[in-house]
Amino acid sequence: MSDEQSRSDRDQRRMPSKDITPVLKGWDYESGTINVRKINGIDGTPKLQMRLDLGLLQMEMNGRPDGAKPHGHESLLDYFEAMLAEHTKTNGSDLGFHLSSEQCQSLREESLMYYQRYLSLFVLEEFAGVVRDTSRNLRVLDLCGRFAMEEQDKLVLEQYRPYITMMNARASAYLQLKSGRPAEALRTVESGLKNIKEFFEKFGQEEAYGRSNEVRVLKRFAREIRRKLPVNPMDRLQRKLAKAVKKEEYEEAARLRDKITALQNRRGAGGSSKKEVQ
Repeated sequence: MSDEQSRSDRDQRRMPSKDITPVLKGWDYESGTINVRKINGIDGTPKLQMRLDLGLLQMEMNGRPDGAKPHGHESLLDYFEAMLAEHTKTNGSDLGFHLSSEQCQSLREESLMYYQRYLSLFVLEEFAGVVRDTSRNLRVLDLCGRFAMEEQDKLVLEQYRPYITMMNARASAYLQLKSGRPAEALRTVESGLKNIKEFFEKFGQEEAYGRSNEVRVLKRFAREIRRKLPVNPMDRLQRKLAKAVKKEEYEEAARLRDKITALQNRRGAGGSSKKEVQ
């Protein structure tokens, strides 16, 4: 072996290894689960890691998940939106602005990065990031739907709108629940359901709404939120009255009607309506 080759071998041994085995040690892949964690990068900023069967995926917490700056913008979406704004400013409207199939494909590939990140953030209960990334991906659907030159490019991402809408509503509602606003959280979930229903109606698939897994998830979440809402005395009495009438318990129904009337009179007189009624 020559001295030059020996020096080369020694230099290679001194170089940091690119083998990721030590990183994966103790973090086994589990099929059927989303295995993610947050780590501190060598640049001092937090990163997301998702465990895959053959390794891992590392993502930035902010900006484009791969850290790239396409055309000097935070993302391709931001770049194309800037192009649209400039076109509209120059021409007075968005007429004539189009996205090619290649551009739409690039947007779809970029959206997949954001999907992987918001899925990871949801598992880690980083809901603000989920709202940010799902809202961003919905903008991609809207942009392609309006300006793609090919009909297929307008529709190919639309199939994911119910799912993205559902994830956005859940994350937004979780943030509202954490800040003690259950009524607002319920309205957010109900708005998500309304948007999904309108989506199916738009494509003439009204029956699909009842079979939608996204709808089932949001309806179940809505029931959980309602259990956190303060009990309204009037609503409680009305439910008891309906139950008594159904069972033909007319004396109990009469008693409940008297309580309802008394409560209505107190409200009309400016009295408190927050007192719990037994």
